[in-house]
Amino acid sequence: MSQDLKELQISIQKKIGNNIQNIREEKGLSQVDLASKMLGRFDTTNISRIESGRTNPTLFTLYRISEALEVSLTELVGFSLEEK
Repeated sequence: MSQDLKELQISIQKKIGNNIQNIREEKGLSQVDLASKMLGRFDTTNISRIESGRTNPTLFTLYRISEALEVSLTELVGFSLEEK
């Protein structure tokens, strides 16, 4: 993967992670609360890695997070690359 693509991937992961963290905090949930609300088993450390942009979550994982946060998948991942 070229450096530019890698940087784009990391940027997108961080933006989605920030969205998840902001929505979670607005709802007054801890990472433990979020993990416990998710469909199936999910480890709190995975929430931390996703929120910090250190991992590339699958679409299904993002769906599970959106369901647990009671927001649409679009709201969870929606952003513009021009946003700061």
